[in-house]
Amino acid sequence: MSGWRARWATLRRSARRVSAITVALVLLASGVVAAPAASAATLPGWLSTRGASIVTASGTPYTIKAVAWFGMETSNCAPHGLWSISLDDGLDQIARMGFTTIRLPFSNECLAAKSSNSINSYVNPQLATLSPLKLMDAFIARAKAHGLSVILDRHRPDSGAQSELWYTAQYSEKRWIDDWKMLAARYKSDSTVIGVDLHNEPHGPACWNCGDPKRDWRAAATRAGNAVLAVNPKLLIIVEGVERQNDGSSTWWGGGLKDAGAAPVSLTVKNRVVYSPHDYPATVHQQSWFSAPNYPANLESLWDANWGYLVRTNTAPVLLGEFGTKYETASDKAWLKSLVGYLAKTKISYAYWSFNPNSGDTGGLVTDDWKTPQKAKLAALAPILTPVKTPTPSPTPKPSTTPKPTASATPKPSTTPKPTASATPKPSASATPKPTASTTPKPTASPGLAATWIPQSVWGEGYVAELSLTASGAVKRWTVSFDAPGTTAVTSAWGMSCAVSGTKVTCTGSDWAATLGAGQSVRVGLQASATAAPKAPKLSVSAS
Repeated sequence: MSGWRARWATLRRSARRVSAITVALVLLASGVVAAPAASAATLPGWLSTRGASIVTASGTPYTIKAVAWFGMETSNCAPHGLWSISLDDGLDQIARMGFTTIRLPFSNECLAAKSSNSINSYVNPQLATLSPLKLMDAFIARAKAHGLSVILDRHRPDSGAQSELWYTAQYSEKRWIDDWKMLAARYKSDSTVIGVDLHNEPHGPACWNCGDPKRDWRAAATRAGNAVLAVNPKLLIIVEGVERQNDGSSTWWGGGLKDAGAAPVSLTVKNRVVYSPHDYPATVHQQSWFSAPNYPANLESLWDANWGYLVRTNTAPVLLGEFGTKYETASDKAWLKSLVGYLAKTKISYAYWSFNPNSGDTGGLVTDDWKTPQKAKLAALAPILTPVKTPTPSPTPKPSTTPKPTASATPKPSTTPKPTASATPKPSASATPKPTASTTPKPTASPGLAATWIPQSVWGEGYVAELSLTASGAVKRWTVSFDAPGTTAVTSAWGMSCAVSGTKVTCTGSDWAATLGAGQSVRVGLQASATAAPKAPKLSVSAS
């Protein structure tokens, strides 16, 4: 979620054509994925539009029920949570919740990166060494095996923060379009990928049909949409709105489509455009309508005016591309109840934000352990979900011998870009974790064992870090402790068990990393709940 997700003045937040058959064979042969389950749910295949409906090839109306799984747009360049759960486990849980589709955010920076980071190589042994692009291949292949379609979401140009426009000084419009053409070619024969969300949350100077080629989002979406469809004419082209509408009103980043009815995105290939606003509750940003005397009864007319009219007038389909809440306040609960009722009544497609628990403004559909469902949220969403009991596809094979995690690339520090200033203060956010820049980590040694602290991800309520351990002699037992003021709990760990006492975290080797042979190196890690993350803590290492 990279739009209005924070309080005022706080910013939280070519390649070659590869057929689906080729991708599947390569992934299966390399052991990256397991064979798909024959009994997985049936995918809808290629979709198109008819009036306000999205339809299958047979003309049957189809509602997209999606959830976002973010991370490939951040410096990790990988879906978050793969430090705790396997890809199959996450996809299986999403399918069982009743979703049919994953909205997969990515950045152009990650598409070109050589490696991802923060993947637990013990839990996901075949994924940790993949490039982000090949990781995307694997994600799509496993989504298909679980009966889930995929919408690719160009969330950001770089991995630092959301951009106002579809281009930046570093990432040109040409780069944006070229990358979309590459992805369209890569998955041209795979109807698992049903659509492309061209750019996440245009805002600030972005306008709709204003005629300025540097700011006119409608014109840019037309250029990009036509370029994508020239490669694969079967994709849905998902077009978000803008923040500032032509009548002077403002709404959420990407949320304003009031002008799309009179000035639609018209593409060479017909029946491909799906409009996609975003909408959030008062805890994300206190919009004026939340304090109206008739709240929440005023919401439906607001949604109708900004984007719902496109469906009510049978003009074009709408996919509500983001909505989410921590579901803690009475106002938020009233908002979600009204929105779910509106979606159920209109049969509008949607993509919930997010599966991830580490979205700073909304939380997710699972708790911090990435496994326990948020039952209250799922109950609130039940009217628009169709929970199913899907058979679990064959698991990703794990090493038969004692697993030795493959060390992933050390994350490189990056500087978060500052938002472009504008006349009107804009709430903005990045719900996704930001890496903490650090100098090259230096190992802390104990007789027989050296340990290095490697930060992975930091967000408002926690962090993920790894330890690289190298044994110079045989180690039967080891312990690493460090000061971490602000850390309240270790929610998960791999290769070790950890406990918090006061300001100190102490971790002891366990499972596959409990004992180490002479010369052996392993990578272990933890995810913690915290108000602040240790940047480069002094490690106290003991080994015997």
